[in-house]
Amino acid sequence: MGKDLPNEGINFSGKWSLGKKDQEGKEILSAHKNARYTVKIEELPNANSHLHDPKGVTLSGIIYGGRDYETSPPVLEAFDWNHGVFMGATIESATTATIVGKVGERVHNPMSNIDFLVVPLNKYLSNHLRFGRSLKVIPKVFTTNFFLKKDGKFLNEKVDKKVWLSWMEGRVHDEYEAITTPIGLIPTYNDLKYLFHLIFHKTYTKKDYEDQFSLRLDKLLEKLSRMEKALKSEKVPSVLLQILRKQKRGLVFLQKKYKSDLISPFSFHSD
Repeated sequence: MGKDLPNEGINFSGKWSLGKKDQEGKEILSAHKNARYTVKIEELPNANSHLHDPKGVTLSGIIYGGRDYETSPPVLEAFDWNHGVFMGATIESATTATIVGKVGERVHNPMSNIDFLVVPLNKYLSNHLRFGRSLKVIPKVFTTNFFLKKDGKFLNEKVDKKVWLSWMEGRVHDEYEAITTPIGLIPTYNDLKYLFHLIFHKTYTKKDYEDQFSLRLDKLLEKLSRMEKALKSEKVPSVLLQILRKQKRGLVFLQKKYKSDLISPFSFHSD
Protein backbone atom coordinates (compact mmCIF):
# COMPACT_ATOMS: atom_id res chain seq x y z
CA MET A 1 0.00 0.00 0.00
CA GLY A 2 2.55 2.53 -1.14
CA LYS A 3 5.46 1.39 1.00
CA ASP A 4 8.87 0.66 -0.51
CA LEU A 5 9.77 -2.96 -1.19
CA PRO A 6 12.93 -4.50 0.30
CA ASN A 7 15.92 -5.21 -1.93
CA GLU A 8 15.97 -8.89 -1.01
CA GLY A 9 13.78 -11.60 0.46
CA ILE A 10 11.90 -14.80 -0.39
CA ASN A 11 9.46 -14.83 -3.29
CA PHE A 12 8.03 -17.23 -5.90
CA SER A 13 11.53 -17.85 -7.31
CA GLY A 14 13.02 -18.73 -3.92
CA LYS A 15 15.71 -16.52 -2.42
CA TRP A 16 15.47 -13.23 -4.27
CA SER A 17 17.43 -9.99 -4.51
CA LEU A 18 17.04 -6.89 -6.66
CA GLY A 19 18.33 -7.58 -10.18
CA LYS A 20 18.09 -11.37 -9.94
CA LYS A 21 17.52 -13.01 -13.34
CA ASP A 22 15.93 -16.26 -14.45
CA GLN A 23 17.49 -18.92 -16.69
CA GLU A 24 16.53 -16.94 -19.79
CA GLY A 25 18.25 -13.82 -18.49
CA LYS A 26 15.04 -11.96 -17.69
CA GLU A 27 14.89 -9.96 -14.49
CA ILE A 28 12.69 -11.56 -11.83
CA LEU A 29 10.20 -9.18 -10.31
CA SER A 30 9.85 -8.91 -6.54
CA ALA A 31 6.39 -10.45 -6.85
CA HIS A 32 4.69 -12.47 -9.58
CA LYS A 33 2.40 -10.25 -11.64
CA ASN A 34 -0.54 -12.42 -10.62
CA ALA A 35 0.38 -12.65 -6.93
CA ARG A 36 -2.30 -12.58 -4.23
CA TYR A 37 -1.81 -11.57 -0.61
CA THR A 38 -3.82 -12.51 2.47
CA VAL A 39 -3.84 -11.65 6.17
CA LYS A 40 -5.73 -13.11 9.09
CA ILE A 41 -8.89 -11.14 9.80
CA GLU A 42 -8.02 -11.24 13.51
CA GLU A 43 -4.97 -9.10 12.77
CA LEU A 44 -7.11 -6.21 11.55
CA PRO A 45 -7.86 -3.57 14.22
CA ASN A 46 -11.47 -3.25 13.04
CA ALA A 47 -12.25 -6.99 12.99
CA ASN A 48 -15.74 -7.71 14.29
CA SER A 49 -15.67 -9.12 17.83
CA HIS A 50 -18.36 -11.63 16.76
CA LEU A 51 -16.24 -12.89 13.88
CA HIS A 52 -16.47 -16.54 14.97
CA ASP A 53 -20.03 -16.42 16.27
CA PRO A 54 -21.95 -19.37 14.74
CA LYS A 55 -24.86 -17.00 14.17
CA GLY A 56 -22.65 -14.89 11.93
CA VAL A 57 -22.31 -11.12 11.67
CA THR A 58 -24.35 -8.48 9.90
CA LEU A 59 -23.15 -7.96 6.33
CA SER A 60 -23.29 -4.27 5.48
CA GLY A 61 -21.79 -4.17 2.00
CA ILE A 62 -20.86 -6.28 -1.01
CA ILE A 63 -18.21 -5.23 -3.53
CA TYR A 64 -17.86 -6.54 -7.08
CA GLY A 65 -14.87 -5.53 -9.16
CA GLY A 66 -13.60 -5.87 -12.70
CA ARG A 67 -10.65 -4.83 -14.83
CA ASP A 68 -12.23 -2.24 -17.13
CA TYR A 69 -9.96 0.14 -19.00
CA GLU A 70 -12.50 2.38 -20.73
CA THR A 71 -16.00 2.43 -19.29
CA SER A 72 -16.82 2.15 -15.57
CA PRO A 73 -15.96 4.76 -12.89
CA PRO A 74 -13.64 3.79 -10.01
CA VAL A 75 -16.48 3.20 -7.54
CA LEU A 76 -20.24 2.98 -7.96
CA GLU A 77 -23.09 2.25 -5.53
CA ALA A 78 -26.27 0.43 -6.54
CA PHE A 79 -29.70 2.00 -6.04
CA ASP A 80 -31.04 -1.16 -4.39
CA TRP A 81 -30.48 -4.93 -4.17
CA ASN A 82 -31.86 -5.75 -7.64
CA HIS A 83 -29.73 -3.04 -9.21
CA GLY A 84 -26.73 -4.42 -7.31
CA VAL A 85 -27.34 -7.87 -8.81
CA PHE A 86 -27.58 -6.22 -12.24
CA MET A 87 -24.27 -4.39 -11.72
CA GLY A 88 -22.58 -7.62 -10.71
CA ALA A 89 -24.21 -9.53 -13.57
CA THR A 90 -22.91 -7.08 -16.20
CA ILE A 91 -19.26 -6.87 -15.18
CA GLU A 92 -16.85 -6.99 -18.09
CA SER A 93 -13.21 -7.59 -17.27
CA ALA A 94 -9.99 -7.69 -19.25
CA THR A 95 -8.26 -11.06 -19.08
CA THR A 96 -5.13 -11.44 -16.96
CA ALA A 97 -2.30 -13.96 -16.71
CA THR A 98 -4.58 -16.40 -14.84
CA ILE A 99 -6.83 -16.90 -17.88
CA VAL A 100 -5.92 -18.91 -20.96
CA GLY A 101 -5.96 -16.66 -24.01
CA LYS A 102 -4.86 -13.13 -24.80
CA VAL A 103 -4.06 -10.84 -21.86
CA GLY A 104 -6.26 -7.72 -21.94
CA GLU A 105 -9.11 -9.28 -23.90
CA ARG A 106 -12.53 -8.07 -22.70
CA VAL A 107 -14.86 -10.80 -21.44
CA HIS A 108 -18.27 -10.86 -19.77
CA ASN A 109 -17.56 -12.04 -16.23
CA PRO A 110 -20.66 -11.86 -13.97
CA MET A 111 -19.71 -11.09 -10.36
CA SER A 112 -16.09 -11.69 -11.53
CA ASN A 113 -16.90 -15.30 -10.76
CA ILE A 114 -17.86 -16.95 -14.06
CA ASP A 115 -15.16 -19.64 -13.90
CA PHE A 116 -16.54 -20.90 -10.58
CA LEU A 117 -20.25 -21.16 -11.38
CA VAL A 118 -21.70 -24.65 -10.88
CA VAL A 119 -25.21 -23.75 -12.09
CA PRO A 120 -26.46 -21.95 -15.23
CA LEU A 121 -26.14 -18.18 -15.08
CA ASN A 122 -29.90 -17.60 -15.08
CA LYS A 123 -30.26 -19.85 -12.03
CA TYR A 124 -27.32 -18.17 -10.33
CA LEU A 125 -28.79 -14.70 -10.80
CA SER A 126 -32.29 -15.85 -9.83
CA ASN A 127 -30.83 -17.14 -6.57
CA HIS A 128 -29.22 -13.75 -5.93
CA LEU A 129 -32.50 -11.92 -6.50
CA ARG A 130 -34.46 -14.32 -4.30
CA PHE A 131 -31.86 -14.14 -1.55
CA GLY A 132 -32.23 -10.36 -1.41
CA ARG A 133 -35.99 -10.68 -0.90
CA SER A 134 -35.39 -12.82 2.19
CA LEU A 135 -33.09 -10.37 3.99
CA LYS A 136 -34.05 -8.23 6.98
CA VAL A 137 -30.94 -6.08 6.54
CA ILE A 138 -30.07 -5.52 2.89
CA PRO A 139 -26.37 -4.81 2.26
CA LYS A 140 -25.37 -1.96 0.03
CA VAL A 141 -23.84 -3.19 -3.21
CA PHE A 142 -20.87 -1.52 -4.89
CA THR A 143 -18.72 -2.06 -7.95
CA THR A 144 -15.11 -0.94 -8.21
CA ASN A 145 -12.81 -0.41 -11.16
CA PHE A 146 -9.19 0.43 -10.40
CA PHE A 147 -8.11 0.23 -14.04
CA LEU A 148 -9.77 3.14 -15.84
CA LYS A 149 -7.48 4.77 -18.40
CA LYS A 150 -7.31 8.00 -20.37
CA ASP A 151 -4.94 8.44 -23.31
CA GLY A 152 -3.40 5.09 -22.41
CA LYS A 153 -2.57 6.07 -18.83
CA PHE A 154 -4.22 4.83 -15.65
CA LEU A 155 -6.34 7.46 -13.93
CA ASN A 156 -5.85 5.91 -10.49
CA GLU A 157 -2.81 5.20 -8.37
CA LYS A 158 -2.71 1.67 -6.98
CA VAL A 159 -3.19 2.94 -3.44
CA ASP A 160 -6.25 5.04 -4.33
CA LYS A 161 -8.38 2.01 -3.52
CA LYS A 162 -8.02 3.02 0.14
CA VAL A 163 -10.10 6.10 -0.66
CA TRP A 164 -12.76 4.16 -2.57
CA LEU A 165 -13.02 1.65 0.28
CA SER A 166 -13.25 4.44 2.85
CA TRP A 167 -16.04 6.08 0.86
CA MET A 168 -17.94 2.78 0.64
CA GLU A 169 -17.57 2.22 4.38
CA GLY A 170 -18.77 5.77 4.99
CA ARG A 171 -21.80 5.21 2.78
CA VAL A 172 -22.73 2.17 4.86
CA HIS A 173 -22.73 4.42 7.93
CA ASP A 174 -24.45 7.38 6.21
CA GLU A 175 -21.34 9.54 6.54
CA TYR A 176 -21.04 10.68 2.93
CA GLU A 177 -23.35 11.98 0.24
CA ALA A 178 -23.77 10.51 -3.22
CA ILE A 179 -24.70 11.76 -6.66
CA THR A 180 -27.44 10.03 -8.64
CA THR A 181 -26.60 9.10 -12.23
CA PRO A 182 -28.39 6.70 -14.61
CA ILE A 183 -25.87 3.95 -13.83
CA GLY A 184 -25.78 4.32 -10.03
CA LEU A 185 -24.54 6.52 -7.20
CA ILE A 186 -21.10 8.14 -7.34
CA PRO A 187 -19.13 10.09 -4.70
CA THR A 188 -19.23 13.89 -4.46
CA TYR A 189 -16.09 15.83 -5.21
CA ASN A 190 -15.95 17.37 -1.72
CA ASP A 191 -16.08 13.99 0.00
CA LEU A 192 -13.28 12.59 -2.15
CA LYS A 193 -11.22 15.75 -1.71
CA TYR A 194 -11.56 15.31 2.05
CA LEU A 195 -10.66 11.60 1.95
CA PHE A 196 -7.60 12.05 -0.26
CA HIS A 197 -6.32 14.70 2.12
CA LEU A 198 -7.15 12.64 5.21
CA ILE A 199 -5.56 9.41 3.98
CA PHE A 200 -2.71 10.57 1.75
CA HIS A 201 -2.32 14.29 2.57
CA LYS A 202 -2.82 14.70 -1.15
CA THR A 203 -4.65 17.39 -3.11
CA TYR A 204 -7.42 15.84 -5.16
CA THR A 205 -8.25 18.20 -8.00
CA LYS A 206 -11.49 18.82 -9.86
CA LYS A 207 -9.71 17.58 -12.99
CA ASP A 208 -8.90 14.28 -11.24
CA TYR A 209 -12.55 13.95 -10.32
CA GLU A 210 -13.85 14.79 -13.79
CA ASP A 211 -11.42 12.41 -15.50
CA GLN A 212 -12.39 9.54 -13.20
CA PHE A 213 -16.13 10.05 -12.76
CA SER A 214 -17.36 11.58 -16.02
CA LEU A 215 -19.86 9.28 -17.71
CA ARG A 216 -18.50 7.94 -21.00
CA LEU A 217 -21.89 7.63 -22.66
CA ASP A 218 -20.72 6.05 -25.91
CA LYS A 219 -18.78 3.34 -24.06
CA LEU A 220 -21.60 2.76 -21.56
CA LEU A 221 -24.21 2.39 -24.31
CA GLU A 222 -21.95 0.04 -26.27
CA LYS A 223 -21.57 -2.07 -23.15
CA LEU A 224 -25.33 -2.14 -22.53
CA SER A 225 -25.88 -3.39 -26.08
CA ARG A 226 -23.40 -6.21 -25.49
CA MET A 227 -24.97 -7.02 -22.14
CA GLU A 228 -28.51 -7.07 -23.52
CA LYS A 229 -27.49 -9.74 -26.04
CA ALA A 230 -25.59 -11.70 -23.40
CA LEU A 231 -28.36 -11.61 -20.79
CA LYS A 232 -31.06 -12.48 -23.31
CA SER A 233 -29.06 -15.46 -24.52
CA GLU A 234 -28.80 -16.70 -20.94
CA LYS A 235 -32.55 -16.15 -20.35
CA VAL A 236 -31.91 -14.24 -17.13
CA PRO A 237 -34.80 -12.92 -14.97
CA SER A 238 -36.73 -10.17 -16.76
CA VAL A 239 -36.17 -7.66 -13.95
CA LEU A 240 -32.51 -7.42 -14.96
CA LEU A 241 -33.42 -6.58 -18.55
CA GLN A 242 -35.87 -3.97 -17.26
CA ILE A 243 -33.07 -2.33 -15.27
CA LEU A 244 -30.83 -2.41 -18.34
CA ARG A 245 -33.42 -0.71 -20.54
CA LYS A 246 -34.14 1.96 -17.92
CA GLN A 247 -30.43 2.66 -17.67
CA LYS A 248 -30.15 2.86 -21.44
CA ARG A 249 -33.00 5.40 -21.61
CA GLY A 250 -31.29 7.53 -18.98
CA LEU A 251 -28.01 7.56 -20.88
CA VAL A 252 -29.65 8.35 -24.21
CA PHE A 253 -31.52 11.23 -22.53
CA LEU A 254 -28.21 12.69 -21.31
CA GLN A 255 -26.66 12.23 -24.73
CA LYS A 256 -29.45 14.24 -26.35
CA LYS A 257 -29.57 16.85 -23.58
CA TYR A 258 -25.86 17.66 -23.57
CA LYS A 259 -25.08 16.66 -27.17
CA SER A 260 -21.93 14.98 -25.91
CA ASP A 261 -20.60 11.52 -25.13
CA LEU A 262 -18.74 12.72 -22.04
CA ILE A 263 -20.80 14.03 -19.12
CA SER A 264 -19.07 15.69 -16.18
CA PRO A 265 -20.08 14.53 -12.69
CA PHE A 266 -20.57 18.21 -11.88
CA SER A 267 -23.61 18.09 -14.19
CA PHE A 268 -25.45 16.12 -11.50
CA HIS A 269 -26.62 17.09 -8.02
CA SER A 270 -26.04 15.12 -4.80
CA ASP A 271 -28.98 13.51 -3.02
